[in-house]
Amino acid sequence: MTPVVHGDIGAALYRVAEQFTPRILDLAEELTAVPAPTGAETLRSEFVRDRMAALSFDAIDVDGMSNVVGRVQGLSESPRLLIAAHLDTVFPLGTVLNPSHDAHRSYGPGIGDNCLGIAAALMIPAMLEEANIRPDVDLLITGNVGEEGLGNLRGMIAVMDAHPEIGAVIAIEGHNLGRVTHIAVGSMRYRVTVSGPGGHSWGDYGNQNAIHAASHIIAELDEIDLPAQPKTTLSVGTIEGGISVNTIAPTCTFLLDLRSVDADALARVNATVERVLSRKRRDISVHRELIGVRPAGRVAPDSRITRIAGAILESMGITPTGDASSTDANIPISRGIPAVCIGLTTGGNVHNVDEYIDRKPVARGIYQLLGLTVSVAEELRFGRLT
Repeated sequence: MTPVVHGDIGAALYRVAEQFTPRILDLAEELTAVPAPTGAETLRSEFVRDRMAALSFDAIDVDGMSNVVGRVQGLSESPRLLIAAHLDTVFPLGTVLNPSHDAHRSYGPGIGDNCLGIAAALMIPAMLEEANIRPDVDLLITGNVGEEGLGNLRGMIAVMDAHPEIGAVIAIEGHNLGRVTHIAVGSMRYRVTVSGPGGHSWGDYGNQNAIHAASHIIAELDEIDLPAQPKTTLSVGTIEGGISVNTIAPTCTFLLDLRSVDADALARVNATVERVLSRKRRDISVHRELIGVRPAGRVAPDSRITRIAGAILESMGITPTGDASSTDANIPISRGIPAVCIGLTTGGNVHNVDEYIDRKPVARGIYQLLGLTVSVAEELRFGRLT
């Protein structure tokens, strides 16, 4: 039988989840008002550090990247359970951050991705204390940088490298209650620059045009046969170049995104892409720069951590959905460490300035997080989480 939180402990955790939900929602709005674009998370990192200090974490550390790690003492010092919520957002500095709420929803850029996740993580020690529960192992709770876009999960990599004693990981996202992400979508991202002689569109007609050449290369990439299983994708996300309407473009740059749930499939499509980009072309040079790598991997759907996460959801009448995605859990999963990423509520308009979360389901999401934390900590202490 898959272990689930039950009896007095389960009742205490649900009571605490309901009790703390208004505070967590308020804290999520406070966090939303602090800018944190990928690569410039310092202000939000300082906010999280200060809040950890006010919430009496047992120890707090901030590294050179602005990753914040707070420790909560458990019954056993090692192995430790890491609970991760990323600090960064997709919104550049200067974005108007004006969080608000009504009776049903909270609104703001990044409110669910990932301010709700950070707020919930910060309140875990206080909620466990209120429920009179001490975790079976030490908890490390991090607000980490570099999860979005070209952050390349560098924050999570640094936290994991600094703490080899981590035995399991729970990553948190504000959206997608019911999702249990146990498959890590790997990716490779390139900046491809195509260069040619350029010139005047009339007087130098016949010279190679970098935009035309880039278009042919993109068409070749689009013809690559990609497997449906394991799911593997290729996409050109942006293209820019040229000087004016009456100039033969001397340069053109595009960004290329390769993804797969399988490391070998990703390597194969990458090799094919490299052959296309390396092909000799008359009076045209092609330079590729690898700007992003995220590892692929998977935790078995019948693993203990995945089954526990699913059972807790089922105990609340929520049907769990096994999921493949690119999250902070990619790093531990790729290293063979049991890990999942879970969501805390429903919502919409993710990565848009009118993003919102639904307030009513949050209590169930918090209960899920607390139940999973307590259960996984117990499994770690007694060596059952393999």
